[in-house]
Amino acid sequence: MSTQREPVPAIPVQASYSRVSVGQFAERFRGEAIPISNTFSYYCASVPVSEEVLKEYLEEPVAALPPLIAAMLPRISILLVPYLERSTPKAASRKKKSSPAAERLSDFVVETRPADGRQSWASAVTFENETVLLFALNESDVAEYHYRFYRYLSALVCDQWPAEARDKFCALLREELSAGVHGEVDDESWQAKQVLVRRQSNLKRDTPVFWNYARHSFIDSLTLYMHGICCDIDVETGPRQLPSRSIRRRLNLLRGLFPPPQGYSLFPEDDQGPESKR
Repeated sequence: MSTQREPVPAIPVQASYSRVSVGQFAERFRGEAIPISNTFSYYCASVPVSEEVLKEYLEEPVAALPPLIAAMLPRISILLVPYLERSTPKAASRKKKSSPAAERLSDFVVETRPADGRQSWASAVTFENETVLLFALNESDVAEYHYRFYRYLSALVCDQWPAEARDKFCALLREELSAGVHGEVDDESWQAKQVLVRRQSNLKRDTPVFWNYARHSFIDSLTLYMHGICCDIDVETGPRQLPSRSIRRRLNLLRGLFPPPQGYSLFPEDDQGPESKR
């Protein structure tokens, strides 16, 4: 079951600034990041946060990464900032979670809470040999933070989608499409699936529309898979949700392609005794 946690208390920042673009902020502070592993480092734009916060927001999600996925990632710096502000307001009617592609470099790091409709939670900046992920820490929920963290990593993995993973995952998608399986894992893949259904009579045909759907579906499914290794989570039910048996098939496929780290389990029946981790 997913656990509800209190938001992280507000934190003052060390640097003196009022509104800095995420690109400028990343350029300024990525060199001060503290290593977590060979791939990950972090910088907290605040007075030192508690060991519990560092564990939940940094150590635990990094430790739960499947080794094959960790080996595929570029160098990543995680910058924890007080707030992120969108350059343009977010439409009030849109309730869905933001995808990595929706985050803009024109986002800003700010010290005080943005106005309603302008608050953002995550952004990214790419350098030649490094990806910088920025997350707003104030008022954030650890479960939502983990979702955004793993979603960014899933998009990075998909940018260099291994042939075996691509072929096996797309074969499974084509089986689902042939069987008329309804729904998807998350909103991005749901929308891409609807475009495929509207534009293509042969849903399995190899076209740019199919590959756009496959990419979104892989990112959403891999996000769920990695999040499930790290934490006990619930999959929200609804009219757009992929049936549980189909979700389980996808997760089992991803588990075979990218096994969890030693001591970690995906499903409750996989627990390996007192030393197994979630």
